[in-house]
Amino acid sequence: MAGGTGDVRKLFIFTTTQNYFGLMSESWDHLLLYNCPEINNFLDDGNQMLLRVQRSDSGISLSNVIDYADTKDKVLVFFKLRPEVITDQNLHNNILVSSMLESPINSLYQVVRQIFAPMLLKDQEWSRNFDPKLQNLLSELEAGLGVVLRMSDTNLSKLKFKEDDTRGILTPSDEFQFWIEQAHRGSKQINKERASYFKELFETIAREFYNLDGLSLLEVVDLVETTRDVVDDVWRQTEHDHYPESRMLHLLDIIGGSFGRFVQKKLGMLNLWGDPYYLVKENLNAGISICEQWVIACSHLTGQVWQRYVPHPWKSEKYFPETLDKLGKRLEEVLAVRTIHEKLIYFSPASDEKITCLARVFEPFTGLNPVQYNPYTEPLWKAAVSQYEKIIAPAEQKIAGKLKNYISEIQDSPQQLLQAFLKYKELVKRPTISKELMLERETLLARLMDSVKDFRLDFENRCRGIPGDVSGPLSGKNLSEVVNNIVWVRQLELKVDDTIKIAEALLSDLSGFRSFHRSAEDLLDQFKLYEQEQFDDWSRDIQSGLSDSKSGLCVEASSRIMELDPNDGSLKVHYSDRLVILLREVRQLSALGFVIPAKIQQVANIAQKFYKQAIILKQVAHFYNSIDQQMIQSQRPMMLQSALAFEQIIKNSKAGSGGKSQITWDNPKELEGYIQKLQNAAERLATENRKLRKWHTTFCEKVVALMNIDLLRQQQRWKDGLQELRTGLASVEAQCPLTWQSKWEGPEDPLQYLRGLVARALAIQSWVERAEKQTLLTDALDLSELFHPDTFLNALRQETARAMVCSMDSLKFVASWKGRLQEAKLQIKVSGLLLEGCSFDGNRLSENQHDSPSVSSVLPCFMGWIPQGAYGPYSPDECISLPVYTSAERDRVVINIDIPCGGDQDQWIQCGAALFLKNQ
Repeated sequence: MAGGTGDVRKLFIFTTTQNYFGLMSESWDHLLLYNCPEINNFLDDGNQMLLRVQRSDSGISLSNVIDYADTKDKVLVFFKLRPEVITDQNLHNNILVSSMLESPINSLYQVVRQIFAPMLLKDQEWSRNFDPKLQNLLSELEAGLGVVLRMSDTNLSKLKFKEDDTRGILTPSDEFQFWIEQAHRGSKQINKERASYFKELFETIAREFYNLDGLSLLEVVDLVETTRDVVDDVWRQTEHDHYPESRMLHLLDIIGGSFGRFVQKKLGMLNLWGDPYYLVKENLNAGISICEQWVIACSHLTGQVWQRYVPHPWKSEKYFPETLDKLGKRLEEVLAVRTIHEKLIYFSPASDEKITCLARVFEPFTGLNPVQYNPYTEPLWKAAVSQYEKIIAPAEQKIAGKLKNYISEIQDSPQQLLQAFLKYKELVKRPTISKELMLERETLLARLMDSVKDFRLDFENRCRGIPGDVSGPLSGKNLSEVVNNIVWVRQLELKVDDTIKIAEALLSDLSGFRSFHRSAEDLLDQFKLYEQEQFDDWSRDIQSGLSDSKSGLCVEASSRIMELDPNDGSLKVHYSDRLVILLREVRQLSALGFVIPAKIQQVANIAQKFYKQAIILKQVAHFYNSIDQQMIQSQRPMMLQSALAFEQIIKNSKAGSGGKSQITWDNPKELEGYIQKLQNAAERLATENRKLRKWHTTFCEKVVALMNIDLLRQQQRWKDGLQELRTGLASVEAQCPLTWQSKWEGPEDPLQYLRGLVARALAIQSWVERAEKQTLLTDALDLSELFHPDTFLNALRQETARAMVCSMDSLKFVASWKGRLQEAKLQIKVSGLLLEGCSFDGNRLSENQHDSPSVSSVLPCFMGWIPQGAYGPYSPDECISLPVYTSAERDRVVINIDIPCGGDQDQWIQCGAALFLKNQ
C-alpha cells in the first residue's frame, strides 16, 4: 500500500498519477497528499465531479477546477460519471481518466477524431442506433475543431493565426485543407490569393493523399515523384510570399510518415514468409522504392537544389527522413532473407527438406511483423535473423560448390559473369559462399577494372567533340550543348557508380579492391571537373552576351513588345529565341544541381516574368507571317478586310485611353489587353480562312457530283444539287470574287440546258454534212449553233493565213453589209445576230423609237479576215467597234466587229449598243 495508507481509492489515484507523469516513488511523498482536501473532496463529496492533477517545476498540484492556464503543462483529469461518493465498489465504474496535452482544443479534437467519431460514425452497430442529426453534429464538430486547430496558436487565450504553427497538421491532407480554408477565410485579399495559389499547386496530389489507402504500391511509387515535383514548385514559386521553411520541413516529415505507414499497411496484408516469392518480391521492391525515392527527394531538395535557389534558399541543415530510410533498409533485409531462401531452393535437391520446409526455415520470425520497424523491434529482428542464418548455414556449405561450378563455366564472358553475380549477389554476400568463390570474384574485379578503363577511354575520345558527331558526346533531344554534355557525363558517372557499388558489395575484401576503387574515384573526379568546366564556359559566354545588345539575351522591360520589319514586312517579337533557350538552360542546369550566377539568374527571372506573354505573341507573329501561305491564292482578295484589320491592331500598339504611348513589357494590364485583341483578330482571320477553304473544297466536290449526274434520268437530283450549290454561294456572295461568279454560265434549268445541247448537236451534224459537200462557206451560218463560236472564227483566221501565206497577226477581222469582201481569200455569210441599244438597217445605226423593240435582228453580213493594210468595206471614221457576246447576259465576248454609225461614236457607247448571238 502506497504511502502507508490502506485506502484503495487514493492508491488508484496515486498509482495512475505516478505512472502518467513517470515519477519515481521517492521523488514525491504520498503522505503529503494523503490528507489533501482536493482528493478528499473528489472522493467523499458526491457533488464534486472533477480532480485535476498537474505537474510543474514546483511539483505536483491538485485542484477541483480547470482554467486555461492549466494547458501550459501536462494535465491529468479524473472525473465522475455520476454524482456519487467513490467507494471500493464503484471505483472502476464511476471514474474516467483523461489527459490533456498542449491545449484543450487539440485534446478534444484528437479524442473526437481518434476515438468517438470512428466509433459512432463508422461502427455499424453504434451508427445504426445513433441519431443522424447527432452524427452530422459530430462530423461538424470534428471539422470545426480541425479548422480552429490549423489556424490558431491554441496556447493563447485569444485565437491568433500563426502560419508557422503546425501542431494541428498531422497528415498531408491537413496541410492541403489548411490552404483551402485560408483561401476562403483569409483576412486580406493578398493572403487569399497566396493561399489559393498554394491550394492549386497542392490539388495535383491532394486527391491521391486523401484516398491513399485505396491506391496500390505501384501507384504510390508514381505519387512520390509527383509529390516531389509539387513541393519543389511550392518552394520555388515567386508569385507570392515564400512558403515558410519550418512549415515545409514539417510537410516533408508528415509526407514521409504517410508513405511509411502506407507501405507498412500494404505489406502487412501479405504473408511475407509464406506467399509466393514473385508476389512478395514485387511488393517489397515497390515499398523499398517508395522509401528510397522520398529519402532521396528530401535529401536532394534540401541538401542541394533549394540551398542553391537564390530567390528562396533553404537555410536549415539537409532534412533526412531517418525513420523512413530505416524502414526501407528493413524491407531490403526482408527481401534479402526471402531471396537467399529462394536461391538456396534453386541450387538444392528437391528432397532436401531442411531448405524447402518454410515452417522450419522461417520459424525464428514467428510472431514478429518485420514491417513494423522501430527501435524496440530492432533487437527482436536482429535476433531472428541470427537464428535464421544458423538454420541455413549447412545448406550454404552445399550450395557454394554448385554456385562455383556454375560461375566458372561463364567467367570468360564478362557480361554473363557480371549478370550471374548480380543475380546471386545475396548468396555471394554470405561469408561461406564468398570465401568459396574467391577466384571467381577476383575475375569479376578484373573485368570491372577493364570497364573503368573503357569508360575513361570513351570519355577522353568524346569529351572535346560536338554532340551527335561520331567523335563527340552522345546527343539527347531538346538539349542545348552545355546541358547535353553534362547529361552525357552524368550518365557515365552513373555507370561508374554502379560499378563501384557492385565492387563494394561483393569484392571489398579482395586485395585489388583498393586499387580499383582509387581508379574509379579518380575517373569520377575527372567527370566532375569536366562538368564544372562546361558550366563555367557557359556562364562566361552568357555573361559576356548580357553586355551585347545584339546577343538576344536581354529583354528591356520598357521596350516595345513587337513591330513590323520595314524590309520584308514580317512581324517580329522583341523576345529572342535565344532567351527562350536560356530559360530552359537555367532551369535544367538548376535541376542538375548547379548554382546559377546572380546576373544570369536575374535575367532569367525577368525573362520568365514575360515568358508566357512572349510565347503567345510569337505564336501570333508566326500566324501573321505565314497566313498568306495558308490562303488559297484566289481567296486572298476575299480576306483583305480581315487581314487589314489585323495589321491595323499590330501597327496601333498604343497604351492608355488616349493611345499616346507604346505598349511595353512592364505594363502587364495593357499588355494582356493588347494580347487579347491580337488573339481575337488572329482567330477571326483564321476562322474566316478555314471557312473559305472549307467552302472551296465543298464547291469542288459539289461540281464534281453535278458532272456525274445523268440529266435525262436524274433531273430532280440535278436541281437539288444546283440548289445546294446556289445556297452555298449565297452564304459567301458578299466576299465571292466576280471572277468566280463568272465561271457559272449557262442555263440552270436542266431541260433548257438539254434543249440547247440537242439543238447544237443537230446543228453541228448539219455543219459537218455541208463541210463534206464543200458548201459550208457558201451558205449562211448561224454562229449561235456552235458551242465555241470564237474557236470557229480563229480556225477561219488560220485557214486564211495559210491561203494567203502570211502570219495570223498580220490579219484583221471585218464585216460587210455591202456585199462580199474583195480582199478576203476566205469569208463566211453570218446570220442570226441580234442588236441591243439601237437599230441597224444595213447602212448605219439609228436610235430606237419609243415603240421600237429593245432587241432587234441584224441583217446577214459577210465576215472574214483581211490584211492589216487593206482598207475594208467602211472608213474607220464612220464606224464603231461593237462586241459580239455569246448571250444577252454579255458575260463572254466572241469577237469585235466594226459597224457603220455615221461618225458620232460616243452616242452609241452611251446607249449601250452591243451585238450578241441568238439563244438556242
